[in-house]
Amino acid sequence: MGETVLSGLLRAGWHADQIVATDRRLERQHELTARYGIKMLENTEAVAEAETVILVVKPQDMSDLLKEIAQAIKPGTLVVSLAAGVDTTFIESRLPEGVAVVRVMPNTPAQVDEGMAAISPGSHSTQDHLDRVTEILSATGRVITVPERYQDAVTAISGTGPAYLFFVVEAMIEAGVHLGLPRDTATELVVQTMLGSAKLLRETGEHPTVLRERVTSPGGTTAAAVRELEDHKVRAAFLRAMEAARDRSRELAAAARNDNEGSGGRG
Repeated sequence: MGETVLSGLLRAGWHADQIVATDRRLERQHELTARYGIKMLENTEAVAEAETVILVVKPQDMSDLLKEIAQAIKPGTLVVSLAAGVDTTFIESRLPEGVAVVRVMPNTPAQVDEGMAAISPGSHSTQDHLDRVTEILSATGRVITVPERYQDAVTAISGTGPAYLFFVVEAMIEAGVHLGLPRDTATELVVQTMLGSAKLLRETGEHPTVLRERVTSPGGTTAAAVRELEDHKVRAAFLRAMEAARDRSRELAAAARNDNEGSGGRG
């Protein structure tokens, strides 16, 4: 996701000399420099230069990273976190007093500039900080601002949502093959159908139930298919899946808070 944001900024017109990146793997540093022409530094060096610091690490690595960079952050720096389940309170507790933090839940369609990011302000964030993050993330898709208490639900819906849709696409392609279609034909049919359906939802603004009912003729093929989905409780399965994703997000946040308490609070 870090490279996704980086490449999106460059496509949106940012210059390579406006961006500094880090990576703990030397080969990855060389790869990013060769691909984008950006400067690669060590974590503390990069943070010391930056006005906006974007943290793109796994939740379990956040505590150690914050300990490493806390003293290098300049007054007035904005810290943006893309780590799932790590709340702004935890991040603020590991940074110097007053540092502004904005939490972000992005998703992988940002790789093709069709991402959906939800951002939430920390206790020291202002509208200017939210506007700055919105400008950055708009390079890779759409951005909305939500209260932080919604972030676990956002994680379950849009953060992990692409996986659900890929799962459905995978199942539909396999069904096409089972019904006798060549795999490449089934793939083209399913992918374009999903793309077109999403565009129809976006551009008409109509409720998905209305659009579904327009396809569903009484006693027709779609009605037979939808009846099977309802009989197998697919709708309920999606709800349970998203509840599981939400609960896991909460578990990650609790684990981060427990780590903070165990280490004695502010670093």
